[in-house]
Amino acid sequence: MTERGLRERKKADTRAALAAATLRLAVEQGWEHVTVEAIAAAADVSYRTFFNHFSAKEEALVFPAGADQPRLSARLRAQPAELGVLAAARAALREELTELERDPTALHDRITVIAGNPSLLPRLVEVGAADELEVAVAVAERTGQDATTDLYPGLLAAVLSAAVRVSFARWHTGHGAVPLTTLLDEALDALSAGLPEPTH
Repeated sequence: MTERGLRERKKADTRAALAAATLRLAVEQGWEHVTVEAIAAAADVSYRTFFNHFSAKEEALVFPAGADQPRLSARLRAQPAELGVLAAARAALREELTELERDPTALHDRITVIAGNPSLLPRLVEVGAADELEVAVAVAERTGQDATTDLYPGLLAAVLSAAVRVSFARWHTGHGAVPLTTLLDEALDALSAGLPEPTH
């Protein structure tokens, strides 16, 4: 491995340790009692090192891989050009959710902490809106439309966000018994079918 590769690996390991410490302390002590100082100490790094990886403790909880890591819009752009936009969006989302579910216990704990702390919602809303805009731009690029004036890109981005939120909620409530990707497929299939009335 090159020197640059080693530096990047060490950076990723430190970031992972900080994120893990943040979540562990949040579960053990309650989110309101978690401080950056405590996180750094638990990860065995300096206070300053924490801010080399995260802007705040909220970011370490919500974006454990780092806010600078590839988002859904990047995954969407990476899909084969021959895929239709809906198929490409589904494939990109499945990749993202598969990655998130690699550590189901941590994911479940993270959702529990976030759901139990309304103070985290403004940050989630802020980031969610920014992500939706980025996805809308990626959709517009794929469809040859304008992300700000055409209906489809923004609407599809918002619908995808809703499908993901519902999938997470169902996965969390069911304690991960059904894979996230399966729940996502159910949500996207229902949307593709035009949300037919449920049968009793």
